[in-house]
Amino acid sequence: MQCPKCHQPLDDADDGVYICCADAVLQWRCTRCAKVSDGFAFPYGRCPQCGGELEMLGAREIDGAPALEGIRKAFEIELGGQAFYRRAAADTDEPILEKLFDALAQMESDHMRTLSRRYHVEEPRDVRIADLDVAAVFGGVVNRPADPANLFRIAIALENRASAYFSDCAARADDGSAEQQLYRELAAEELEHVRMLSTEYARWEAGKPGLLGGA
Repeated sequence: MQCPKCHQPLDDADDGVYICCADAVLQWRCTRCAKVSDGFAFPYGRCPQCGGELEMLGAREIDGAPALEGIRKAFEIELGGQAFYRRAAADTDEPILEKLFDALAQMESDHMRTLSRRYHVEEPRDVRIADLDVAAVFGGVVNRPADPANLFRIAIALENRASAYFSDCAARADDGSAEQQLYRELAAEELEHVRMLSTEYARWEAGKPGLLGGA
């Protein structure tokens, strides 16, 4: 006998009663850092980013102009990040960095897909290659084309700016409002990117293999 949902073989079930958890992806929000994680279960029921306690999220609808503006800004930031990483990969002469930035561009694409599924918004499709000078201005970092490490500094500055923006929006929103919680979630997502990029930068400087690029 096979499960009609996942097609895995089943032990003989009394009266055809059994449980199938295929495609059962749940959403969890950390009570400490507000990071939202998708998955069926996590080690010890704790947030993979900060170790805080997780709470399960039920079905929710994001509506209202402030919330929609927050989600629009999140997609704008992800699109900018993906465009930047594509340009960084194209411009670097180091194969290790090219592979890493290609992986980061794919990460941003995957993250947009997650945001689209999580907040029920259509995923943007038009992604172009960014101008590094423009990206540097947004990040508040001087662009130095001859310095490969500067690509990391620009990327980290952009993610830090995004996290600070959403944190500021959360601070200005009404306490306990859906908008405040949304902005806290988005700030936590960007902070996760900052930590990941900082780790990759430190490993690259030390001559160690990257965790994302696998080089």
